[in-house]
Amino acid sequence: MIRIHYIEHDPDEEIGYIRTWANRRRHSLTGTLLPDGEELPKVNSFDCLVIMGGTMNVYQDAEYPWLATEKKLIESAIRRSKIVLGICLGSQLIASVLGAAVFPNRYREVGWYPITLTAEGKRSVAFQHFPGTFTAFNWHGDTFSLPSGCHWLASSEACVNQAFEYEGRVLGLQFHLEPFRNTIQQFVTNSAAQLVKGKYIQKREEILSRGRLTEIHKLMTLLLNNLEKEYADA
Repeated sequence: MIRIHYIEHDPDEEIGYIRTWANRRRHSLTGTLLPDGEELPKVNSFDCLVIMGGTMNVYQDAEYPWLATEKKLIESAIRRSKIVLGICLGSQLIASVLGAAVFPNRYREVGWYPITLTAEGKRSVAFQHFPGTFTAFNWHGDTFSLPSGCHWLASSEACVNQAFEYEGRVLGLQFHLEPFRNTIQQFVTNSAAQLVKGKYIQKREEILSRGRLTEIHKLMTLLLNNLEKEYADA
């Protein structure tokens, strides 16, 4: 059994399919919703830390003072060789903790776009058995530099750094494989003002397409199974 703890920054950005996978595999699952004032766990209370997305930015510590405390926990989890998975904002937080810059991307990327694995990505344990190119859900405006000592794993046409890996146990994903339809509906409804005309911003109808959810959940199962094996082999 793996003790998994997740951090949510926004009620709209839930762990989604990760909960389904953890329950099926009978892993322990606990969580913290930071805007509700819930306390972060002690680093020795979990084996795997999952850091979700959010509407805030990594550099908004003044507006969201709990970001500083969260970064310290992420740093401690990495230092103690925990499995750490960051998604969207979560990947940016990991990048920041590892010393990389986080900044607005040239393009806002919103909707379903192809993600292409790099040569290192194809060799990565995390992406074992993945196709070389796959479609994932995106909703982000910021990006990050590749942190020192990390492996560049994936990119998209709009965003160079879509995934990176550090020391084989820390994984940052700019894209999403975990959402259910209701989560995507919440994105579209609560962030409708962001659905403006843009090169990499899809229309509401295309975003709400049902056909890709089964595909991304299969990929998330593969990825989590790969991380589970990495934990078991450690």
